[in-house]
Amino acid sequence: MISTRKKILKAPGAVATALEEEVAKALFDIEVSPSSDIKADLRDVYISSAKEVEVGKAGAAVVVHVPFRVWKTVRKIHGRLIRELEKKFTKRHIILVANRTILDLNFKRKGLKVRPRSRTLTAVHEAILEDVVGPTEIVGKRTRISVDGTKLLKVYLDPKDKDKENVEAKLNTYAAVYKKLTTKDAVFLFPEV
Repeated sequence: MISTRKKILKAPGAVATALEEEVAKALFDIEVSPSSDIKADLRDVYISSAKEVEVGKAGAAVVVHVPFRVWKTVRKIHGRLIRELEKKFTKRHIILVANRTILDLNFKRKGLKVRPRSRTLTAVHEAILEDVVGPTEIVGKRTRISVDGTKLLKVYLDPKDKDKENVEAKLNTYAAVYKKLTTKDAVFLFPEV
């Protein structure tokens, strides 16, 4: 158990939940398995939290938050890591998301002279959208504003990834997780060719 605790980075005094322990154990198992091809990259990877999100009739998805410092490493092995984790968590989709900070307009109180563009609400929500769709790429976005003023974001994914890694089955999961993380409605689909 001590080695799986190294895979969770929590604030001092905070206790890891059972789901976080389970994800950390799965990461550790993948790291120590002799057949794993992402073993070397996983040595530096750890998580900060994990939450379960209900996805309608499809069941649940596990959203794993990774510290931004290790996100660069995770991006390199994103697809393979999701595949390995989904083998461990049957009937649940895995979504990996980086921890990002949003600075509001009174950032000068925090002792900063300027607010980096990467810390704005819009930039963070765009980055979360990129994270949620995982190894698939976004090829287009449209915002539809209805008569009553509600906004709906239509996100078009790369048609080359349609057949790969059951992405088609995860479209509802992507929408539910994005809604939970940003409170924005989004529809994920593939463009008609």
